[in-house]
Amino acid sequence: MAQKKDEGLNGNEKIEQAVCQLQQEPTQEQLAHTLTVIRRRMRENGQVVVAVEPNPASEQMQLRALRTADGASWWYAFTSFEEELKGGGSVMSTFLTDVEQLFHSAIATDEIEGIIINPWNRTLMLNKQLLKIVLGV
Repeated sequence: MAQKKDEGLNGNEKIEQAVCQLQQEPTQEQLAHTLTVIRRRMRENGQVVVAVEPNPASEQMQLRALRTADGASWWYAFTSFEEELKGGGSVMSTFLTDVEQLFHSAIATDEIEGIIINPWNRTLMLNKQLLKIVLGV
């Protein structure tokens, strides 16, 4: 029996394909195409999978962040549950969130640099400038 995909994730394979093309051909044109694909998914009310952890300072959950070699913190999101599982690490608490809402939150959060899509495979790092381009702000 085929695994039922969450409706909000349907179409995210287009993002994965665009990122794959960008990795093979890292040009400004291909980056622009990839950002356009992400914007299209956002306008279709696309969703991504995010990892959360308890926030010690409050009762709420907070998005998990990755720290890059330069010491910067990034939120991360996955285009599918399959992508999330490629990390092979501990099972994380995850939930689906709206792409547009996530991007707006990232821009408004000073402690992070941006969002890494699919950090384990077909990775795309969207800094705040790129997030603003996708959002059209």
